[in-house]
Amino acid sequence: MLRTPSFTLGMEEEYLLIDRETRDLAADPPEEAFEACRAVLGDQVTHEFLRCQIEVGTPICQSVGEARDQLAHMRRCLKSASAPYGLALMAASTHPFAEWDRLIHTNKERYNALADDLKMVVARLVICGMHVHVGVEDDDLRIDLMQQLTYFVPHLLALTTSSPFWRGNVTGLKSYRLSVFDELPRTGLPEQFSSYSEYRRTISTLVKAGLLEDATKVWWDLRPSDKFPTLELRICDVCTNLEDAATVAAMFQSLARMLWRLRRDNQKWRSYSRFLIEENRWLAQRHGLTGSLVDFGRGEKVLVDDLIEELIDLLREDAEALGCLAELEHARTIKTRGTSADRQLSLYRDKLESGHSAEDALRDVVDFLVDETVALENTPAADVS
Repeated sequence: MLRTPSFTLGMEEEYLLIDRETRDLAADPPEEAFEACRAVLGDQVTHEFLRCQIEVGTPICQSVGEARDQLAHMRRCLKSASAPYGLALMAASTHPFAEWDRLIHTNKERYNALADDLKMVVARLVICGMHVHVGVEDDDLRIDLMQQLTYFVPHLLALTTSSPFWRGNVTGLKSYRLSVFDELPRTGLPEQFSSYSEYRRTISTLVKAGLLEDATKVWWDLRPSDKFPTLELRICDVCTNLEDAATVAAMFQSLARMLWRLRRDNQKWRSYSRFLIEENRWLAQRHGLTGSLVDFGRGEKVLVDDLIEELIDLLREDAEALGCLAELEHARTIKTRGTSADRQLSLYRDKLESGHSAEDALRDVVDFLVDETVALENTPAADVS
């Protein structure tokens, strides 16, 4: 009998630290600011590759609501702890106008090794993401679900886009972050494996050759975590709006349960080639929610708006079982008012049309992002006792 996974949740978010006066990135924030954050959040907050970045991670959560409340608590704490140092927190996957070549990477052994190994490719990595872990304890089931979940990776990206700008330019992409990230090796869609043992043998080949320390340096859009018995969704931009992040967690968790349920009943989601899914990945990166993805079964493009509605209907049973139907249905709100990228671009164009310079318009975008990152009035503080 197929054991039911726990479907527990863990979430990680990466943020940018902003100089409140200039709205630029804080290239070299004082270490005291980080220590102030660590004093209130402990090991839940860590350095990221660049000193202008900071990362938080929730504990194991039993529900999407619990994960959301944990993130709300951490965003509040980081706002309060960093403010005395003239810093603000920004949840967006790129900064609207920052220049990457003046930034400093964090002086830690792991990051020093990455900087030496990857050179300019990693120096440009002024990007932030959001990771969602779902508990799937059986090794082979974890690989099987990963193969099937890959189909939905573009849909999840489309709901989260928050990186339309790069170095003061409108990139034309809703998620330019992926273009930067894809310059790294071992990124993109996951490889296909017949079993967990085949996956481990593949990783071991590169470890034995001295190219990897472990599987944490395999940065696929979706991967088996090397630290936890989870599937880890990594393709998403970080969501400026916290409720949007909760929706993506709910959809990913519900997708995992739906696919497990199919397997339990001796069914399976149809498999499609990496080539086809990569095309949808590009379409989601380019257009986000305002475009179309290919429905491979129909053989035609379908509006993302319609595909998200179909997903809500498909996952209703699983979301109800997991207690996250409200968060899943919030996807309709995202469709109506747009992702962070959509709203950044709308604000920027409005400011230009009203006579603002491009520089002032971009600073206004930063202000919008900072304000929305901590717009958490309706979310209760987490109980972290």
